[in-house]
Amino acid sequence: MGLITVHILAFGPAAERLEGRHHTRDVEQGTTAGGLVGALGLDDWLDMGMALAIGGQRVERDAVLKDGVELALLPPVSGG
Repeated sequence: MGLITVHILAFGPAAERLEGRHHTRDVEQGTTAGGLVGALGLDDWLDMGMALAIGGQRVERDAVLKDGVELALLPPVSGG
């Protein structure tokens, strides 16, 4: 399999941990959104409710990434 390029847009704590909002990563074809998040060291945030979106649509962690997509890492929503 070859490599694909994924653009990452991080918000909130994810942006802080990644030291910036905009990132680009080359990953193997077949990589899932959750797999990339884990490779970034953010899987603990998934467990705390971080949402993932591609093209403005929320996706599950098993969504397979395609070349050139933008994966948004959205912080958990809290209310009160």
